[in-house]
Amino acid sequence: MKALILAAGFGTRLLPHTQTIPKALFPIAGRPMIDIIIDQLVESGCSEIMINAHHLHEKISSHVRSRNYPIPVHTRFEEKILGTGGAIKNVSDFLEDRPFLVINSDILSDINLRAVFEYHIGHPHPATLVMHDYPEFNSVWLDAQGFVVGFDPNAKNRPDARSCIAFTGIQIVNPVMMDFIPENQFISSIDVYGKMIRSGHKIATYIPKDHYWRDIGSPESYTMAALEKTAPMAFLKAYGKIPSAPMSAELLAGDGSDRKWYRIKAGNDSLVMADHGIKSDDAISEINSFLSIGRHLFNHRISVPEIYHEDIFAGLVYLEDLGDTSLQLAVSGKDHHQIISLYESVIDQFLRMAVHGARSFDTSWTYQTSEYTRELILERECRYFADAFLTGYLNLDIGFGPLSGEFHNLADLALKHSVKGFMHRDLQSRNIMVRDSCVSFIDFQGGRIGPIQYDLASLLMDPYVNLPESIQSHLVRYCLKQLQTMIEINALKFISGYGFCTVTRLLQALGAFGYLSRVKGKKYFESYIPVALTTLQKQLDAPEMKIFIQLKKTVEEAAMRLKELRKN
Repeated sequence: MKALILAAGFGTRLLPHTQTIPKALFPIAGRPMIDIIIDQLVESGCSEIMINAHHLHEKISSHVRSRNYPIPVHTRFEEKILGTGGAIKNVSDFLEDRPFLVINSDILSDINLRAVFEYHIGHPHPATLVMHDYPEFNSVWLDAQGFVVGFDPNAKNRPDARSCIAFTGIQIVNPVMMDFIPENQFISSIDVYGKMIRSGHKIATYIPKDHYWRDIGSPESYTMAALEKTAPMAFLKAYGKIPSAPMSAELLAGDGSDRKWYRIKAGNDSLVMADHGIKSDDAISEINSFLSIGRHLFNHRISVPEIYHEDIFAGLVYLEDLGDTSLQLAVSGKDHHQIISLYESVIDQFLRMAVHGARSFDTSWTYQTSEYTRELILERECRYFADAFLTGYLNLDIGFGPLSGEFHNLADLALKHSVKGFMHRDLQSRNIMVRDSCVSFIDFQGGRIGPIQYDLASLLMDPYVNLPESIQSHLVRYCLKQLQTMIEINALKFISGYGFCTVTRLLQALGAFGYLSRVKGKKYFESYIPVALTTLQKQLDAPEMKIFIQLKKTVEEAAMRLKELRKN
């Protein structure tokens, strides 16, 4: 048996990733799809394989040449796309005068190809299409004997149409099919089969049972295929065994990023999976930083979830399940003393992360900036506030320009009084998990070297909790006292730096709330804007902030504008 793998398509549903990597080379659990399919064909007894290629054909050819397959594997370049039917005709010289197998390069399946071939040669019909019930793709109508009667919704109107089913992309065909395919013309195999049916041929079907099948032609289906193949490996690393119970994936409440979070369950065991999206280039990105920084912190015995497994191309990371209780939820309904006790335990762990996390920290792990720099403050906090909140959300005619002088001064002062350590950069209550009275930090992928005071400001000025000022003051003093037992610092410098960091952090938060609610459509962030804006006003009332005259005036104007919007 010879086989043809169809791999000429552009992979448009997987753009922009298929601009540089052909779909046939997308990896599943670290192995390119084309290799997985070739192995299946070899195991089925295939003697020789042809791969048709067009889009990025040279990459497919180069990959095939680099492998040492146990049977001959060739590639043939289609100068123009010929469709699935035209592709078969284009390699008719290779397929010769005997039945051959055709399979799409974008399907992941455990269907027994040898059994399909033996079924085909056991009947007299010119083609066997492997079919199954897959509601998303069900469009092929069969008669009571299981022969194809039509490939479109209108076929259901035929009196002999009985059931609708999906084509798997696997087919065994006799050479007579070539008689129905025009030379060097675009035509799909579906259209060819239609011509054959109209001429009196019967197209047989083979319907497997208890099989696995997944199309990887879209980002969603590719991600699901990657998950189904990598999750068992993650459970093996986490629990020492591959799950025997069926796995399920529960979508968790998201955050401000575009990532998706899932809880993967198998029996009584569970993991959390972070889906960062497909990563088809070599640049350092969020997933790389998540992995490098997360493992660095864990290895330094800092309270972060253990990372068990990852698939960087698919963007999947499997980690310890810390439950559903964030610090925001944990303090809800607690009294003054309980809140202080819990936050003191958070500060103890946060300071350990800040001090020990900075040791042997490799700045090449970071995907934005290696440190908390002046440029970062100006662009990602000050300008973010001006563009995303003042202009984008409040529609105020106030941009970065009129405030640039004070923004530059703020950036300089925040850095001048900085006490450096490992900086989480988003240490707010939703990124702190509480389980069995223990706290852990998540979402550390934005970490870098920077002022410890910034993370303290993120924690205490958090609009999600809105701590009373009395508790904030107590916790600042507690943090300073604990830090002085760990490193030598100037208390006045620390307090001064903390004040300026509270302003930069609140500018960033307001910019984020404006952007996420207006651009990303995550309207629930709007409810935290009034708290953040009021807190910023109070911070700018402090004596050391009197130099920010224009910023204070702008924030007051923003507060008035917000009240108008909320009335309307």
